[in-house]
Amino acid sequence: MPRGSKTKYTAEQKRKAEHIEDSYEKKGVSKDEAEARAWATVNKQSGGGEKAGGSGRRKPASAKSEDRKESARRAVVSREGQSRNSKASREGQTVESLRKEARDRKIPGCSSMRKDELIAALRKAS
Repeated sequence: MPRGSKTKYTAEQKRKAEHIEDSYEKKGVSKDEAEARAWATVNKQSGGGEKAGGSGRRKPASAKSEDRKESARRAVVSREGQSRNSKASREGQTVESLRKEARDRKIPGCSSMRKDELIAALRKAS
């Protein structure tokens, strides 16, 4: 039997665990193992029993919207003043995007270069 009290679980979570347990038992898993797996599955999917504070744990849509706007504003501020060819801009690119840019500029040997070599070659070619 799994450890811990199941009193904090919702009726839906209990039904789900019972259904999962039944399906494991039909597959030939022992009753104790089936019950343990069922509760482990419920815990993984929903994070355990009822949480303190009920449904108020989630952010309202307006708060999420404000967070997205703030994140976008910070991103714009962090990009300001960085040209496409700046060191900070190139450092943020992936090796593949740097290789593509080097191929477009017809830089020889770019397929075997490391990231720092690609950045130096692109800077030299600018």
